[in-house]
Amino acid sequence: MAAILRGRSETDSMKEVMIHPKADVQSVNIGQGTRIWQFCVVLAQAQIGEDCNINCQVLIENDVRIGNRVTLKPGVQIWDGVELEDDVFIGPNATFTNDLFPKSGNRQFQLKRTLVKKGASIGANATILAGITIGEHALIGAGSVVTKDVPPYEIWIGNPAKFLRKND
Repeated sequence: MAAILRGRSETDSMKEVMIHPKADVQSVNIGQGTRIWQFCVVLAQAQIGEDCNINCQVLIENDVRIGNRVTLKPGVQIWDGVELEDDVFIGPNATFTNDLFPKSGNRQFQLKRTLVKKGASIGANATILAGITIGEHALIGAGSVVTKDVPPYEIWIGNPAKFLRKND
């Protein structure tokens, strides 16, 4: 199946947005050169920057901001309240939360915002709890559970995630 190219004319020199025909992309706030693969869901108010690669089976909710050159590997969920700055990498099946006390029909839901700063990388199957900030160029190891803020240029691993060493 051919990809859907959206937002540019044939004479336009800017890079096209590529959306796989089996993706459900409701947002028009998508930067040039971004690629969104099959079985993704991107809700209407999501903002996605330029030259991003959104792999298959990714969910992006409404109150989400994604910077430029971000990579989301398969199986990632980006919930309301999450912001990913430029050049962030999110590994396969990594997930975020936005509620510290989730339950069905929670009338006392309090959205907790999460920020992943420029150049940070989050490994496969890591879980980032609500309200966390991951510092610039920090690295979160695969399978880690991040329960508190991670300073810039540090590597954190484990459950709960702890400082391993500086990320040079």
